[in-house]
Amino acid sequence: MLKIGITGGIGSGKSTVCHLFSLLGIPVYDADSRAKILMNSDPEIIKSVKKHFGKETYDKEDNLNRKLLGSIVFNDLKKLNLLNSIIHPEVQKDHERWHLKQENCSYTIKEAALLFESGSYKKLDLIILVSAPLELRIQRTMQRDHTTRSEVMARLKKQWPETRRKKTAQLFLLNDEQHSIIEQVSSLHAYLCNLASK
Repeated sequence: MLKIGITGGIGSGKSTVCHLFSLLGIPVYDADSRAKILMNSDPEIIKSVKKHFGKETYDKEDNLNRKLLGSIVFNDLKKLNLLNSIIHPEVQKDHERWHLKQENCSYTIKEAALLFESGSYKKLDLIILVSAPLELRIQRTMQRDHTTRSEVMARLKKQWPETRRKKTAQLFLLNDEQHSIIEQVSSLHAYLCNLASK
């Protein structure tokens, strides 16, 4: 059973693509959602975040104060990298456990915004890069998150540039609202099923 990664810049349409794969019966692991769950449930993560970012990052019931933690790491790259170094290894272990539980499928998908940045792409067989024109990505994100252009640009700066992603990925989907994403996903699904059967 192959382990496939899906990533792409903010607003590229990763979630849409993953939804299409799930409709085809492919299990999808959403790394970002799982990270949020683990930050509220994994004792080691909770202990480590409190140690490095202050006990006030959690309430008495150990629920994460996401807004406070965000304000601490958002404008401090060292602190953001420290937080990622706590979270990413635990998400990696969680993904491995999840993958082993999947049955009756040719491959599974791990969706992660920071698949390359975290280094977790090295543990996967192939990476699908979802791409879209920059301006379209900015507009989508502003609309989806009710945010400003400058806030979107700040988030873009924290991700790998598209040229670097393209050099590292092996498979590509163009989600530009001009080419059928459904047809592209269907074709890629057939290719991956065939590859897994060899």
